[in-house]
Amino acid sequence: MEVYENLKHAEKGAWLSISVYVILSAAKIMIGYAYHSDALTADGFNNMTDILANIAVLIGLRISRKPPDRDHPYGHFRAETIASLIAAFIMAAVGIQVLFAAGTKILHQDIVVPDQIAAWTALFSAAIMLVVYRYNVRLSKEVNSPSILAAAKDNRSDAWVSIGACAGILGAGWGLPWLDPLAALLVGVLICKTAWGIFWDSTHALTDGFDEGKLDVFKSTIEKIQGVESIGDIKARVHGNQVLIDVTIHVNDELSIAEGHEISDKVEDRMQKKHKINYVHVHVEPQVKTE
Repeated sequence: MEVYENLKHAEKGAWLSISVYVILSAAKIMIGYAYHSDALTADGFNNMTDILANIAVLIGLRISRKPPDRDHPYGHFRAETIASLIAAFIMAAVGIQVLFAAGTKILHQDIVVPDQIAAWTALFSAAIMLVVYRYNVRLSKEVNSPSILAAAKDNRSDAWVSIGACAGILGAGWGLPWLDPLAALLVGVLICKTAWGIFWDSTHALTDGFDEGKLDVFKSTIEKIQGVESIGDIKARVHGNQVLIDVTIHVNDELSIAEGHEISDKVEDRMQKKHKINYVHVHVEPQVKTE
């Protein structure tokens, strides 16, 4: 089934992110400690959280691929969203730790000017993360995966974090030593901001929240189908990497049951072809005539 193949394909993005983060986090932490850069070290710990977060996403994708069973008639697709939520908590925990460590150094003036090699390490890391970001964005669109899109957003955030760390390290070397721990502090803020964004998206999906703009687009598509007189009600929710739609359509009251069923089939077919939505529950009712 295509939706399960998409989930399997989405794992490539998680594996790519994990591989890159393992290398970059080790390099940043070692170089950060060796050359006295709080910003680069904080960036390295940021990437360590990304390893854990992407492992959580990978586990979520694996669970999502399990077929429906007695306890999960709609499948296990929301495991992917839960994985994104866990990733947000991990990021927030490390972000707070980075804020605390950097804030403590600034308050106690425990500052050492870092070597400029740390700056170039951060800049090189940013370039790599932007490449990974572009790959994961494209992949998330291909397979309609919210967790891979969340990972991509984190990749982009990491690129900006590394650019900020680079600026702080360069500034410290140019006579402003407090810029390095300040950059580390900003890294912590960006980690927490990213965590909040992923947390918000995940909880919105888990509580059956849905974008009203997209719902209007779906409604417009269904209204244009021949035989649909009007729409009585339409609802949608996100279920992992799928969108589930429940719609009530009104048709001519003189149509037979078979003809009404044929129109509902048209609705399902059009939504699948135009919006790649595989689950549309259509309830057919007669159009109420007004005098």
